[in-house]
Amino acid sequence: MSEKFDKIIEEVKNMSVLELSELVSALEEEFGVSAAAAQVVVGAGEAGGEAAGEKTDFEVVLLSAGDAKLKVVKVVREITGLPLKEAKAIVDGAPKTLKESAPKEEAEEIKAKVEEAGGQVDLK
Repeated sequence: MSEKFDKIIEEVKNMSVLELSELVSALEEEFGVSAAAAQVVVGAGEAGGEAAGEKTDFEVVLLSAGDAKLKVVKVVREITGLPLKEAKAIVDGAPKTLKESAPKEEAEEIKAKVEEAGGQVDLK
């Protein structure tokens, strides 16, 4: 990296958050660009490189048990392998993660089971 860039980087390191925000605003105004738009463009370019950006691992989150709490507790117990008390604590404490890094098929299967029992699930 050139000495010119090193000096700029050192200056930026020594700035407060407020000063950095003002710098970004000044650069946006000076060059007629938006930092947010640049981030979107970069993000879109990166996603295009991965199989159309399709997600392979999901986090299965129990949002609520609905009216059929007992049925949902039984399903949570089956999915997690936890004892009844711990499964009930997860359901009572919703929203809670039921499974992390679940493959798409497994995440959809878990979602279907919980929703069939009356609960609400979100895949992240």
